[in-house]
Amino acid sequence: MLLSWRDGAQLRDEGRSGGRGKDGLMSTLAASSPPHRGLTSPGLKSALFTLVGANSIATTYFFYYLYFYTQGRLGFMELGNLLLAAMVGFVYGGGALMAGRFAQRFGYFVPVRLGLVVMIMTILAGSQVENRPLFFGVAAVAAFGMSFTWPALEALMSEGEAPGRLLSLVGIYNVTWAGTGAFAYFTGGAMMQNWGFRAIFFVPVALMAGELVLLHWLERQAALQKSPGVSLPLPHRMTDSPDPASSKRFLNMAWVANPFAYLTVNTMVATIPSLAKHQGLTPRAAGFVCSIWLFARAGAFLGLRLWPKWHYRFDFLAGAYATMIVCFAAMLLVPVVWVMAVAQLVLGVALGLIYYSSLYYSMDVGDTKGEHGGIHEAVIGLGNGGGPAIAAIALGLFPANRGSGPIAVSAILVLGLVALFWVRFRE
Repeated sequence: MLLSWRDGAQLRDEGRSGGRGKDGLMSTLAASSPPHRGLTSPGLKSALFTLVGANSIATTYFFYYLYFYTQGRLGFMELGNLLLAAMVGFVYGGGALMAGRFAQRFGYFVPVRLGLVVMIMTILAGSQVENRPLFFGVAAVAAFGMSFTWPALEALMSEGEAPGRLLSLVGIYNVTWAGTGAFAYFTGGAMMQNWGFRAIFFVPVALMAGELVLLHWLERQAALQKSPGVSLPLPHRMTDSPDPASSKRFLNMAWVANPFAYLTVNTMVATIPSLAKHQGLTPRAAGFVCSIWLFARAGAFLGLRLWPKWHYRFDFLAGAYATMIVCFAAMLLVPVVWVMAVAQLVLGVALGLIYYSSLYYSMDVGDTKGEHGGIHEAVIGLGNGGGPAIAAIALGLFPANRGSGPIAVSAILVLGLVALFWVRFRE
């Protein structure tokens, strides 16, 4: 669902060179918004994290339980859900790239507001749609709206912060969105089972409406600050950094591993409804059982923030990647609930380390600004869409084999592991 801290840094850099539009609807939207003002006081930062948590819950409810709805109400089979997930992932990646340019001109508050309004209107409309092709369009527009919220929220979190405090804030930010997302998936199945399928539309909309109110308050408070937030330079090296060439190599390895990790996430999310059906799990039970990896990932974020010994350790990164492959395959291919549970627990920790590696090495090496211009966002979008697309192609070619999709994705993940070793040991 989220982009790394690096994407927020890109927005911040682009924002410093941008201005407001002079006319039209966008100028009206931006008229009261200081383009690149940070939220530096502790009270405003806490309110921002509340906004982040609410957005994580709302988007998890809709975009993760969307596939239960399409299976239960629209009659999608596993192939249909995989195609839907691929489209959502690719649209999100492309939209996030556009969000950077948009924030350059209109500031950070405007894209969040616009993204929320787009999602509210689209999700409300989608609650009345029973046509399958039309629902693909609904999901695409909603994903495009979501893509405007997360990068700008990250930029608001990091703008104007001193280097030493920034690393701590990024850790809190990750624990916030990951923990609230895990809570949403844990409770979403019970919510949908008790209140009906429409709950995945109306509960997120209610939360997003609350977000708009909080965002408006935050924007007004930011305008009352004595001076706009000024982006301070990041520390060029952390204390445990190796030589610059080795540091750059670790950054490149993390950039290889992270998009491959996203192949697993979106494939799992789209496959879980079908898996739960074959296991005889109700939506409530599926939410309880299949949220384990989300809680494990949030716990990993917290632990990695407090324990620095994993920094610049290839064995940790490669081990996490190899473990991810095994646990992903075990979760989707072994039809035993306890195996699913154990595999998720380990998988969540592995995904957490891979994601945090991309974040940490991006900060340490210092290549987080404009020179990479959206590469990270593009490859994460490719991962989000690529995993379900690969699984859909395999399932379409071998429809009699339910495991063909996870097997195909696992094979691509093995290629990613080979690429990881190649980056590590090339001259």
